Amino acid sequence: NYRSIEWAEKMMSKYSMVIQWSDKDRLFLVTIPEFVERVVMPCTHGKTREEAIRNGEEVIKMYLEAWQSEGESIPASSK
Repeated sequence: NYRSIEWAEKMMSKYSMVIQWSDKDRLFLVTIPEFVERVVMPCTHGKTREEAIRNGEEVIKMYLEAWQSEGESIPASSK
């Protein structure tokens, strides 16, 4: 639904991401602190910091859309 996507895109910027380099994985790993109790972390990654940020934003949007469409509670944002 378009309204749900628009809402998720607006809300996406209110959540924080922690991006850390992993020598073991040779990737930047992304954690979303507000989602820690509901989603396995790290929730995504990227070969570059920029890719990790894009992937993190997509994960935030995806979970917000899913939780909203399923009528589940939305984790409080940090902002």
